[in-house]
Amino acid sequence: MKNIAKKLITVLESGFIHRVQIAKNLLDREGIKSFVFDTHIDSIIGTAFIEGYKLKVNNLDAEKARAILQVLDRDE
Repeated sequence: MKNIAKKLITVLESGFIHRVQIAKNLLDREGIKSFVFDTHIDSIIGTAFIEGYKLKVNNLDAEKARAILQVLDRDE
């Protein structure tokens, strides 16, 4: 069996934590484990400098996750 290195890939970046949480819930429902990054950066440097929250998944799930998250683009 091949040993495929796993790494985390950003599938969504947003300045709104609620949008990232909605995306995380969508992925969880489909069985894709995801991780939210940069949730405490605003308390460290202030919200004026925040670039956005990041939702990351295993690189093996990235393509499926992006397809699932396309529904969020339609809602904007």
